[in-house]
Amino acid sequence: MTRIEGGRRRVGALLAGTILAVSGFAPAQTKTDKPDAQKDADAGIRFRLQVSEKEIGLPIYPGAKPHKDNKGDSPAANIGLWGSSFGFKLVVLKMETPDAPAKVAAFYQKALAKYGKVLDCTNPQAKSDAQGAKKTSSTITCDDTPETGAMLFKSGTRGKQHIVGIEPNSQGSVFQMVLLDTRGIDTDEHPL
Repeated sequence: MTRIEGGRRRVGALLAGTILAVSGFAPAQTKTDKPDAQKDADAGIRFRLQVSEKEIGLPIYPGAKPHKDNKGDSPAANIGLWGSSFGFKLVVLKMETPDAPAKVAAFYQKALAKYGKVLDCTNPQAKSDAQGAKKTSSTITCDDTPETGAMLFKSGTRGKQHIVGIEPNSQGSVFQMVLLDTRGIDTDEHPL
């Protein structure tokens, strides 16, 4: 398991507690036709076990199929929590393909480029090079480390990151696509 999976589990547990606490105060809303003055009071939560290409912002690798670690697992999650001054969204999709990790990596490096510079956080040298660049409040960094043999790529901003983790397995590759959007939470970016 990569450190990003462990981090997601911690984020998921924290988010679940937050959702339970907030759910008593604000109903889930996805769209409102209220005047702008009333929209500031809106808040909501979302939890689904389905994800589309559009929601994650990355194409699905050709021929890939959903990957489940265990029989009862879901290969996807779409979690959101928002209020008038913040928004948190975590979208995860885990897939598998018979193709080699290097081929999957090349595909996703190209796909991630539409969000800006692609960071290769696969090895310690790339990690230190990426963090040595001039940082701003919106600069992403390689703060996650994949397990030995796995690859990790990031693009976007600190408030809205697209992440792809790729691991070899006996049948080819298992990969995870992640969208982490934390606007208004410790960033200069506007809420969702």
